[in-house]
Amino acid sequence: MRKMNKTWIFALALAILIPLFGCKASAKDLDEILDYEITIDVNPDGTLNMLYHVDWKVLDSSSEALTWVKIGIPNNKFVSKKALTDNVKEIKYDSSGGSYMRLDFKKPYYEGEVVSFEFQLVQDYVYQMNQFKDGETVYGFTPGWFDEIKVDQLVIRWNADKVIKADPNTDPVNYGDGKYYVWTKKNLDKGERYQIQVTYPNDAFSFDANKKNLQDNGDDATAILVTVMILVVLTSVVILGISAAVYESTANMGSKVITRKKITYHPTCPGCGGARPDGASNCPFCGQSLIESEEVIEEKDIPKEEKKLRKHKTDGLYAYDHSPNTYMMVHVTHVPAARSSTARSGCAHSSCACACACACACAGGGRAGCSTKDFYQTNLKLRQIELRKKQ
Repeated sequence: MRKMNKTWIFALALAILIPLFGCKASAKDLDEILDYEITIDVNPDGTLNMLYHVDWKVLDSSSEALTWVKIGIPNNKFVSKKALTDNVKEIKYDSSGGSYMRLDFKKPYYEGEVVSFEFQLVQDYVYQMNQFKDGETVYGFTPGWFDEIKVDQLVIRWNADKVIKADPNTDPVNYGDGKYYVWTKKNLDKGERYQIQVTYPNDAFSFDANKKNLQDNGDDATAILVTVMILVVLTSVVILGISAAVYESTANMGSKVITRKKITYHPTCPGCGGARPDGASNCPFCGQSLIESEEVIEEKDIPKEEKKLRKHKTDGLYAYDHSPNTYMMVHVTHVPAARSSTARSGCAHSSCACACACACACAGGGRAGCSTKDFYQTNLKLRQIELRKKQ
C-alpha cells in the first residue's frame, strides 16, 4: 500500500510540474521569420492605426502543422481589428494570460511552406503626455522579439507628419501617400530587440492626458495565477520530498542577461548650440545627435563611488552621480534554459513577464508537445519603452 501511495504521489507531482515548467524541446529551429513589418499612422484622436505584415516560414512540422498564431497587442483598449489577407479564417481577441490577436488560418502549413498574413489594428492608450518634457507627447515602442526564432528582416514605418523627434535618428522618406520614418534591422538573433521612440508636441493631435500607457489587463490576473502555481509547486516539493535534481531538470526556468551601456551626452548641441533637454538623445532644434560617446560596460567597470548604479537591475537610464552628463542604460534580456529532447514544443516558456504596457504572443496552433493543448511559444512581445530619467 505504501509503495502504491508513493507511485501515485510521484505521478501527481509530475502532473503538476510538467504543465508548469514543461518538457524539453528540440534544439532544431522550428520556424523562421523572413519578413516582419509594422506600418504605423497616428489618427487625429491619438490612436494608432497599425498594419502588421509577417512572412512566417515553417522549418519543422514533424509533430503538427502551423494552423494559428497569436500576436501580442499593447492592451485591450483597441478600437477595431481586421484581417487583411484571405488566408485568415478568423481574427479574434484573446485575453488568456495577456492581450492578443489570434489569427486562425484556412489551411495548415507544413515544413518548407511560408504563410504571409496581414492584419490591421486601431490601438488606444499607447502614448504618454509630458513624459520626459512638458509640452511633448511620447510614443515608445519595441515592435517585437522572438525568443526562439530568428528574424531575417524587421521593418518599422512611422508616419512623419508633425513628429518633432524620432529616435534612433533617421530621415523621413516617401512611402505610400506620405513621408515615413523607416527603421530596418537585418538578421535579428533569437531574443534580439529593437526599440524606437517618437515625440510630438502636445497639440499635434487630440491627445488625452487621462489616456496614459496602460498595462496589459491580463498582467494582474497572470501574476496571481503564476503566484498560486508557484505556491502549489513549492508546497508539493516540500511535502513530497522531490529531490532538487528532479526539480531543476523539470523546471527549465532559464536566466536573464543584463546589458549595460555607458552614455555621455554633449551638454549643448554641437551643431546649433541648443541646450540638451532632459532625456533627449537628439537635438530638438536641428535633429543632430547629442551623444558624445557610448560603450558597453560590465558591472565591474562601474566606479566604486557610483554605488547607486550597481543596484539597478531593471531596464532604464540612470545618471552617474560623479560624472556630469553621463548615464548608464540598463537592458535586461530573459534567456530560456537550453532544451535538448525531441519534444516539439516549449511548454516551459513563460508567455508574459512584462512590467509596463506590454503584450505577449505565442504561435503554433496546437502542435504536439508535452500536453494535448500545448503549442510552440515564441513569445512575440510588444512593449512600451520605459526610460527613467534622473535630474
